[in-house]
Amino acid sequence: MKYTLKYGYWIAIGILFAFSPAPMAKRKIMADKALSTVTYSARHPLHKWDGVSKDVNCAIIYNDDTKQPESVAVSLKVSSFDSDNNNRDSHAMEVLEGLKYPNVTFVSSDIKAGENGTLTAKGTLTFHGVAKPATLVATRKDAGGKMTLTGEFPVNMSDHNIERPSLMGLKTEDGMTLTFNVVFGL
Repeated sequence: MKYTLKYGYWIAIGILFAFSPAPMAKRKIMADKALSTVTYSARHPLHKWDGVSKDVNCAIIYNDDTKQPESVAVSLKVSSFDSDNNNRDSHAMEVLEGLKYPNVTFVSSDIKAGENGTLTAKGTLTFHGVAKPATLVATRKDAGGKMTLTGEFPVNMSDHNIERPSLMGLKTEDGMTLTFNVVFGL
């Protein structure tokens, strides 16, 4: 009787595992810094300019079973943006208080896959020490063992308590656009 009960227990456990879904395979993937960029675009009544960061620190948790990212964390140094104008970049560091608030971050654990390779990530954007809810929409392209996420989203300086810089008595527009192109090796 002992043996029958003991073996019956192990048979039940074996059946349970045989019909249970396999545990999901998740892994952290870091963005390829050599191929990834984040660009801000800003406007002044007299001109428009872009600043590019090639120092993109970004990690995703990728589910190998579903082939989808499940969470993302991005951190950019304010000082890493280059607009091809040292005076403008120095002034941006002053306006953005880059020593006090050195990073811009976005963190999301709510990523949904849509049609045509779109991903929608709801999370928190922290800029100039102010955290605000943000929703980013990215387009995903897979090729050559790499996943590339591209997209853009608006950011208002006033939402993050940033005083708009001015030139010749005219202030820059409140809204900026952040554009991203982030590449991950799969």
